[in-house]
Amino acid sequence: MAVAIMSQGKVLPEGFLNEPSLRQRLATILVADVAGYSRLMGCDEPGTVAALDQARAVFRESIEGLEGRVIDMAGDSVLAVFDAATCAVKCALAVQRTLATAGQGLAEDLRMRFRIGVHLGDVMEKSDGSVYGDGVNIAARLESLAQPGGVAISEPVLWAVKKRVDARFEDFGEHAVKNIAEPVRVFRFHHEQAAATPGTDPGAGSAAAGPAAANEPTAPRSGAARDRADKPSIAVLPFNNMSGDPEQEFFADGITEDIITELSRFRELFVISRNSSFKFKGRAVEVQKFAAELGVQYVVEGSVRKVGQRVRITVQLIDAKTDHHLWAERYDRDLEDIFAIQDEVTRSIVATLPGRVEAAARDRAARLTTDNMAAYECVLTGKVLHHRSKRDDNARALRLLERAIELDPGYAHAHAWKACVLGQSWVYQWCESRTDTEVLIRAALETALALDDNDSDVHRILAAVNLIQEHYDLAVYHQRRALSLNPNDDLVVVQQGEMLTWLGQPDEGIEWIRKAMRLNPYHPERFWSHLARACFAARRYDEAIEALRCVSSPDTMHRASLAACHAQRGDADAAGEQRRLTLALAPSFGVGEYLASLHYRDPADREHHGQALERAGFPP
Repeated sequence: MAVAIMSQGKVLPEGFLNEPSLRQRLATILVADVAGYSRLMGCDEPGTVAALDQARAVFRESIEGLEGRVIDMAGDSVLAVFDAATCAVKCALAVQRTLATAGQGLAEDLRMRFRIGVHLGDVMEKSDGSVYGDGVNIAARLESLAQPGGVAISEPVLWAVKKRVDARFEDFGEHAVKNIAEPVRVFRFHHEQAAATPGTDPGAGSAAAGPAAANEPTAPRSGAARDRADKPSIAVLPFNNMSGDPEQEFFADGITEDIITELSRFRELFVISRNSSFKFKGRAVEVQKFAAELGVQYVVEGSVRKVGQRVRITVQLIDAKTDHHLWAERYDRDLEDIFAIQDEVTRSIVATLPGRVEAAARDRAARLTTDNMAAYECVLTGKVLHHRSKRDDNARALRLLERAIELDPGYAHAHAWKACVLGQSWVYQWCESRTDTEVLIRAALETALALDDNDSDVHRILAAVNLIQEHYDLAVYHQRRALSLNPNDDLVVVQQGEMLTWLGQPDEGIEWIRKAMRLNPYHPERFWSHLARACFAARRYDEAIEALRCVSSPDTMHRASLAACHAQRGDADAAGEQRRLTLALAPSFGVGEYLASLHYRDPADREHHGQALERAGFPP
């Protein structure tokens, strides 16, 4: 029988796995050792031994005080096990603080600094309490990646301690770990760095913020992204196009998006947005890894084959933790039955989830569809093109939506999405006349609303338009309708946060924006802008600065906001630098013109913003 690798480079003896006293369990492992131990011993052997004894006492007291168990303290190393990841991380941080304080009176080269690694994973535990296995091995490798005086943790630990410890861990990237097939993502903390970095008081933020300023992510960008939902959470993988026709790719994407949308109508579910799910399109995906990355309990996967006027859809619902198929079905129907198929799929998935969540179809407002399949396909394709956020694709999307309206003038959703596509051209100034485009947007929305008052996109866009025009009561009405119709749409949810900010309730707005980030871990960068504005309005300037640092290419608005935040914090140098950068981008920038672009309902909020900009040194 082959031997298995243990921690610290040792191996398990043959026959070990057959030992009756052996049990496998989930645990948090803490591994520590002294950085530069040999050098310290060479400089001052008696002093190093005495310091090591004192450090061991600190470790033991902290480990046992936080309900951990010391496994080994051989040489200069420490190995301990905890049932709770939070206790393990608190222990590591407390030990490093205590040892740093104790070493302050010593010369730099004589201070004893430990590296500490913490990992949450499976271990094999014998009856005598000793532990072995990959979990211990990974913790040991993490320890070697920690800075002297610092702590390195794995990603499972990061999410387990979220908002439960007063420290901010920086993303150190993925690292290959000896004898472990997959790379391990590492997050590091060092108290000296935290103390030296403005705006990153360990007690002020969440347990782990991840990368401070990431570009387009390969993993969820915000620490809030994968908080455990308090209800069944689900993600839908993009359905595979099995038609053998690349032109039908949009059909599979559209079916996927429609199922996500229908699932999102259920308040009993936490549904990951289509933007996050579609990041995995065209990639070979292991369900368990996909679910872990998005922080969901259940995954839907399937395929679509369309031949002529027939469509075959296969769907599977998977429990991601166990990789068990909870339900599977195949639908082989005439294309005209597509809406019935979607409803049936949705009801079946919901009915299978834990707690037997009752299908909420009777609580949903009736939705008007179309009998014209060509119009339906035009809308599906238009949505896919719109999501690419490119000028040419947006123009193609508009032509397709106008074609859908020609085929079926009573198709409300086509009118709503025409407004959405026009809105994108208005935002990015891709239209010849913004004034004329505003007229077209409102006309499309009025038509859609008259045809179907139960389309959430209609109300979402109407809320935004009325807010820009400062028709606050109408904006609130349409926003509430959008939220009631589709409570898991990240665009609707983030807009709720924006709305509350403008209405003078920024603290509540912050919570809604963070919820949108959880719904869409791969959220657009503009979500950071919304969060920063809400934090600024709430007088939470450090948090606003931190959010703005996550914007990869700051524009005039971002620079001006940073200047205002630094000014409110009393940091004149930082405010001056951001003012200089703002004026370099927009030499004619003035406070009055900038305030005119904001939509605060309460004059006091507008005055607060203006005073902050003036304090930063901007001209009136």
